[in-house]
Amino acid sequence: MKTHHYSINLEWTGNEGKGTFDYQSYNRSYILRAPGKSQKIMGSSDPSFLGDPTKYNPEDLFISSLSACHMLWYLHLCSVHQIIVTDYVDRATGLMEETDTGSGKFKEVTLHPIVTVESEKMIATANQLHSEANKMCFIANSCNFKINHHPQVMVKQDIE
Repeated sequence: MKTHHYSINLEWTGNEGKGTFDYQSYNRSYILRAPGKSQKIMGSSDPSFLGDPTKYNPEDLFISSLSACHMLWYLHLCSVHQIIVTDYVDRATGLMEETDTGSGKFKEVTLHPIVTVESEKMIATANQLHSEANKMCFIANSCNFKINHHPQVMVKQDIE
């Protein structure tokens, strides 16, 4: 079996002088970096947990991972099946349920990809490949809930 290893460096940047003296005394901001990557990601907690709404929270990043993994597998499968994709956008949504203890978990994530293909004869296969991409997605395979898909496939409009 082939294995892959990943590394991320997280740095909390939210000590405002008192550390974690109490729940109100610290900022939830952090920076994510990965070895060899040129960009850093500025993060915080969800605003419901006193986070900065202008920064990515772990829940945003989780849904982003599902959306990106699905797209990458989908594009690969389209290339294998001679489906020419010229545009792909997704509006992924997720529902997380918080318990009385403050813990919680995602109950569902839905991907809403809008895919543009080269010709009308590609539409049926393009729609079917979303199911196959979900079966192949590393992130989706790691989840304990169903990932829903509501794709739209359209034909590239000739620009004259």
